[in-house]
Amino acid sequence: MTIRITRRGRDLAGGTAAIAVAVAAAGLAMPQAAHAQDVVAQARATVAAATAPATTWDGPTSGPKAAAGKTVVYIAGDMRNGGIQETADGVKEAGGRIGWTVRILDGQGSVSGVHSVFGQAIALKPDGIIIGGFDIVQNAESIRQAEAQGIKVVAWHGAAHPGPVEAQHVFSNIGSDSARVAEVAADYAIAQSDGHAGVVIFTDSAYAIALSKARMMETAIKRCPGCTVLSFEDTPLAETSTRMSQLTTSLLQRYGKKWTYSLAINDLYYDFIGPPLISAGADAAGPPVNISAGDGSNSAYERIRSVQYQAATVPEPLLLQGWQTIDELNRAFAGQPPSGYVAPVHLVVAKNVDDDGGKHDLYDPANGYRDAYAKIWGK
Repeated sequence: MTIRITRRGRDLAGGTAAIAVAVAAAGLAMPQAAHAQDVVAQARATVAAATAPATTWDGPTSGPKAAAGKTVVYIAGDMRNGGIQETADGVKEAGGRIGWTVRILDGQGSVSGVHSVFGQAIALKPDGIIIGGFDIVQNAESIRQAEAQGIKVVAWHGAAHPGPVEAQHVFSNIGSDSARVAEVAADYAIAQSDGHAGVVIFTDSAYAIALSKARMMETAIKRCPGCTVLSFEDTPLAETSTRMSQLTTSLLQRYGKKWTYSLAINDLYYDFIGPPLISAGADAAGPPVNISAGDGSNSAYERIRSVQYQAATVPEPLLLQGWQTIDELNRAFAGQPPSGYVAPVHLVVAKNVDDDGGKHDLYDPANGYRDAYAKIWGK
């Protein structure tokens, strides 16, 4: 069977999408070239939307007034991690505005360290605990002990998805929609490569959210007919300083010019990718073009601004999320449900790196979130 679509018919029916409908109706497969064009066009549309500035508050506008005299402990998985540290700054800032006492404890990047400071946090008998960037499943027993003592628990990046985690007694897990973050990062590689990216993916399976995000990036790249996932590298975030140099050299030897794009779940991998790329004579702008699907660290902003071995990051509004953890705890104290808010995904590239707080090397949307939360609290 032959389907003929004239130029006039294509114009009237809306282009490639109409061709897809006609082909599907006839029970035939879409031509590979047309499908590839659709994937690239969609990727470019996603990137355009994600790089636009955030100027309007789309979060909660109602909720309980501020509970008085509360004490909160923020347990940091590792304060050397820029995302964890910036979120802690947001927690302290919001805690000061609502009138609570906030303490910070640092797990220093190890399971035993987190377990130890979690015990210290419970011993302080706070009203609330904020999990800062470590897996709630690995610390289920500590969370259960906190709940047994009436301590409300909110997490930041404690699980793969935002929202309540009732099975683990966590009132709400704060973070971006990891599926959208993965999609935006992968779409940037697809769009920039015109659908021909050869990709290496870096992740750390010790974190559920990291592994989930990396697998979603892998799936997104595989949907692009002309793109290839060359390697899926599981390497610990805590050991990037010692592992990335040798790993990068090995990947260059293995894939050579086929390696054109990198996707990582965190900017930290690119803190140490530069020296081996320099030694190999790689151009600072790529290939490989390095893209991060997480955090938006100070060093990442510097690399993107100067076009030095990182082209893009999908930063989270870390200060905003720190404020949100305080708001969610306030809702928990009042016996109200979580707000359900998830901040929109944003992509930082060279052209917008100085927007939305970027001059200070962090993503801090100018959408009035501080005043919005303070208004809810009556502060």
